[in-house]
Amino acid sequence: MELLEIFVNGEDNERLDIYLSQELNDVSRSYIQKLIKEGLVKVNDKVVKAKCIVSEGDYIQVHLPEPKKLEIEPENIPIDIVYEDGDVAIVNKPQGMVVHPAPGNYSGTLVNALLYHLNSLSNINGIIRPGIVHRIDKDTSGLLMVAKNNLAHEELSKQLKAHTINRIYNALVDGNIKEEKGTVDAPIGRHPVDRKKMTVTDINSREAVTHFKVLERFGQYTLIEAKLKTGRTHQIRVHMSFINHAVTGDPVYGGKNQRFKTNGQLLHAKTIGFIHPRTREYLEFDSSLPEHFTNVLNILK
Repeated sequence: MELLEIFVNGEDNERLDIYLSQELNDVSRSYIQKLIKEGLVKVNDKVVKAKCIVSEGDYIQVHLPEPKKLEIEPENIPIDIVYEDGDVAIVNKPQGMVVHPAPGNYSGTLVNALLYHLNSLSNINGIIRPGIVHRIDKDTSGLLMVAKNNLAHEELSKQLKAHTINRIYNALVDGNIKEEKGTVDAPIGRHPVDRKKMTVTDINSREAVTHFKVLERFGQYTLIEAKLKTGRTHQIRVHMSFINHAVTGDPVYGGKNQRFKTNGQLLHAKTIGFIHPRTREYLEFDSSLPEHFTNVLNILK
């Protein structure tokens, strides 16, 4: 039987079954509810019901009745480490790479590469997500913070919760945004029908705020800079779709007829800035747009 250990970070007021269906992407909500009913899920060492509300700091144990032993192996996968010291590392993740393993998919992820290239990682989020303080989607490229020890992990998590980390993305979106800048302030929660999707909703949702400004217009497309106040799952993708300017190439929230073969949304985590957990110095890192993104921009130009 596999044991998954999850330390709830930056989440609150969400049902246990909904939270786990978001965290364990390859496990259905119905199967999670079955595990909970059978007493195979504990919150803070107590057997609970699916409607239990999880909060910041909760410790969740999920027992998956599978014969395979959970092992996350280091893999010599080339990754772009743009900065590293004894406490943190900044990695420029390519499009198409999953950040951390999930049941049924334990290899080829950023975590497998980190285990090979870095000499230490925090273990607050358990063996399946060592060092991972925050995530970006598989098909989103760009900068991620990695914690090399638990002190760094806790300090960076506090900054995320306080919304003090500077996170700026570039995105190409469909349509011509007429305003020079704007703010989308709309709560995001799990889609009521398609549980793999997020949506703007007032039901079981959390505050979500995205600031954006126009960088360049290309007629039917607009290049924008998006700055996150909050960091909800799929936030920029959901918010831009909500205002009828879906991220170009987005297979989930965009249109069915895509002009460019992008292998996913044209969304890049370009800049990240934070207070170093030990030195208290402000650090900021910037990354160039990847080739698959600039190729489309060159076509439009």
